[in-house]
Amino acid sequence: MKRIELEIVALSHSITQTHSYAVVLGEVNGLRRIPIVIGGFEAQAIAVALERMNPSRPLTHDLMKNFMLAFNVELHEVVINDLQEGIFYSQLICSGANDTVEIDSRTSDALALAVRFGCPIYTYDTILDQAGVLMEDDGKKKKESNITSITTEQGGSDDLKAMSLEELNTLLNNVLEQEDYIKAIAIRDEIKSRGK
Repeated sequence: MKRIELEIVALSHSITQTHSYAVVLGEVNGLRRIPIVIGGFEAQAIAVALERMNPSRPLTHDLMKNFMLAFNVELHEVVINDLQEGIFYSQLICSGANDTVEIDSRTSDALALAVRFGCPIYTYDTILDQAGVLMEDDGKKKKESNITSITTEQGGSDDLKAMSLEELNTLLNNVLEQEDYIKAIAIRDEIKSRGK
């Protein structure tokens, strides 16, 4: 089986399931995408790492990374190695002082760790064929932003557009205090789009 390298190209609310998110993995130098439904906590963990935010206390995946580094365990790569009944299965390829180990992982947790370690994400051609979506090539290579289409639960991004800059800054401070980094990213992006 041929291995294909993937990268995170988008993170958004899931259209198919309420209170869930979708992370979209894209084939490096290719047009195929894999959307994977993940939970809110995992989406937040991925978003925090992608946006290089520094929470006041370590999140679970930060703790895991710190624990691994304290015991000289390095994460080399994540492999999405199986797809059964719509559920993706992954492995963490790690090494310690004496050997390399493959550890079973939920894909959402594996992705959150991959972002923190800066390691590559792979899958197999057969999984891309089975679950991938082919994006149309319009002749122009477009670089997608890492985080797209994140909206708040109180409403969509249109609600943010209706708010004043002062209201947005107040809301941003409130969601940061609640450590809701997914909402914080959407608010910050709206503030940035206004030229501030």
